[in-house]
Amino acid sequence: MAWMQNWTDRRIEEIVADLLRAGVTISALVVFVGACFYLARYGHAPADYRVFHGEPTDLRNLRGIVHSAKDLRSRGMIQLGLLFLIATPVARVAFSIWGFAAEHDRLYMIFTGIVLIILLYSLLGSGSAF
Repeated sequence: MAWMQNWTDRRIEEIVADLLRAGVTISALVVFVGACFYLARYGHAPADYRVFHGEPTDLRNLRGIVHSAKDLRSRGMIQLGLLFLIATPVARVAFSIWGFAAEHDRLYMIFTGIVLIILLYSLLGSGSAF
């Protein structure tokens, strides 16, 4: 595994920082584009604050959100951007496991793996929208 020999704490920290920046930037761009589409379509409609209108049921699960965003529907794009924002720290934790493996630090791999399992359970296993 010669490709792992050049990994240092500093290099891993730089990659994690880049990962976080990229995730937040992509999320912001997707939400911004979705918001522009939303305002172009619904911006002229008067706001009705007396009645709360939640998200449609198709935007409460991953498949519906992706399908809606793929069809360039504004609410689906906004929801997808928010999912990217949620996925960013999860990806950071997953990459950290890989980084600790490159450094042969098993204790931190175990702790980070536990954190990843807890994160994934809270997102996927607790009856959430995924």
